[in-house]
Amino acid sequence: MRLILAFVALLSVMPGVVVRAQPPARGGDLDSANIAPAEIQRLFDAYALVQAQEVLKLGDDKFPMFLSRYKGLQELRRRAQAERMRLIRELVRLSAPDAKSDDAALRDGLKAVQDLDARIAVDVRKAYEGIDQVLDLRQQARFRVFEEQMERRKIELVTRARQNNRANNRPNAGRRGQP
Repeated sequence: MRLILAFVALLSVMPGVVVRAQPPARGGDLDSANIAPAEIQRLFDAYALVQAQEVLKLGDDKFPMFLSRYKGLQELRRRAQAERMRLIRELVRLSAPDAKSDDAALRDGLKAVQDLDARIAVDVRKAYEGIDQVLDLRQQARFRVFEEQMERRKIELVTRARQNNRANNRPNAGRRGQP
């Protein structure tokens, strides 16, 4: 529980954190923290878990079961996204103007994406069914709304991080007003 509280405290200061691809400058402070995208995703997932308990008003009796099922859903989505991106990169390679691939390879690549999408849909539905078994009807509805809100917050966080990254990577960034 202490770890969760420490994480919530960390996230409360994260909006002010500037996400950079490079290590912080010597003597850097919190505003020049180096946080990798995968780390942001991991932190955000943990944040969502903590928020879910509060939003859904889950008691200590239901939370462990919900926690394992929700983590499973998050992991399923993460793996599916990685696999889909791998397949899409392969399609990019196969469909490049200078590629020496044949139509059969392109068909196979497209079919692999379609098969993955179908499998993901089934797996996600099963994961939701597992989560719904732990929640009452009102909690199920709040969970769907909660997930939408978390997705929006994640997009906002990623957008802000990218903007900060671009601003910090410009020449003379942060040196305005200095001689």
